[in-house]
Amino acid sequence: MEKVSICVKKVEELFAGALENNFQKVENISKKICKLEHDADLTKNDIRNNLPKGLFLPVDRGHILEILGLQDDIADKAEDIGVLLTFDNIPILAAFKDDFQEFLSKNVEAFRGAQKVMQQLDELVESSFGGGEAEKVKKMIDQVAYCEHEADVMKRKLVKKIFSLQNEIPYSSFFLWMKIIDAVGALSDLSEKLANRVRMTLESK
Repeated sequence: MEKVSICVKKVEELFAGALENNFQKVENISKKICKLEHDADLTKNDIRNNLPKGLFLPVDRGHILEILGLQDDIADKAEDIGVLLTFDNIPILAAFKDDFQEFLSKNVEAFRGAQKVMQQLDELVESSFGGGEAEKVKKMIDQVAYCEHEADVMKRKLVKKIFSLQNEIPYSSFFLWMKIIDAVGALSDLSEKLANRVRMTLESK
């Protein structure tokens, strides 16, 4: 999860470069995200390889693998965003810059919430997935879900704004922005799924 977190942090740096119209910086950060995603893959595979079926675990092996898969999906999506931003040197127009930054921040907030949930797993194991610790984590999971909802609302507003500009920007840029917005929105979607996967693990205990 720490490696995935670095990938997401680099996504914020990507768009900071785009805001500066520094597309060489965007290109360089995109390459870094690709390497970081590969490093995360290696860590994921190492964990999988050390989860033999006969090993006794406090959490169902299948649940762990699903949680790993969702974490991997987030890193993959960060890489996708980096690749999309290298297809064309498209600026973040002033007309939707503020809406986009708000949308990006909310998606990252949802991810950070899911990351905090994951950081509670040790305490959950120690408390046998019950008591006050479990209740605290459930509230954290609810907050991730609410962040994802807020991100969805912001996405609709942002898409509407860009549609209003479609006669002012090239179709290729319009199409690319739609893909970028979908990819950024997937960060909160996947974060909510990850948090809910932890909730399902709690409820199975």
